[in-house]
Amino acid sequence: MFTKQYLKTKDICKVRFKVQKNVIGSAETVNLVGDFNNWDERAGTMKKLKNGDFSAILDLELDRSYQFRYLVDDTRWINDESADIYLPSPFPGEENSVITI
Repeated sequence: MFTKQYLKTKDICKVRFKVQKNVIGSAETVNLVGDFNNWDERAGTMKKLKNGDFSAILDLELDRSYQFRYLVDDTRWINDESADIYLPSPFPGEENSVITI
C-alpha cells in the first residue's frame, strides 16, 4: 500500500510505500523496484519495521506514472494491492503496479 503527500512548496509528491507483514509473512528483505530506480533490484531496499512491515519513502515528480513491484527475499515478486492501475509487464502473464502522481 502507499500514501501520497503532495507538497505545496515543491513540485514533488512524497510517497510512503508500505508492505505489511500479513501480506509477506516472515520476510527478511523487501526491495521496491520500478521506473524510479531503473528496475535495479538492489537500489530500493525497504526498511524493516519492528512489527514486521517494510516501509520506504520516495519523492516522485508530479504529472507522471511509475510502474513498480516489490521483490520479497530476492525470490518472489508481488504487486501493490492499492495500485492506481496495473499494466502488463514484459514477462508473460505478469503485471506491474502503477502509481500516478
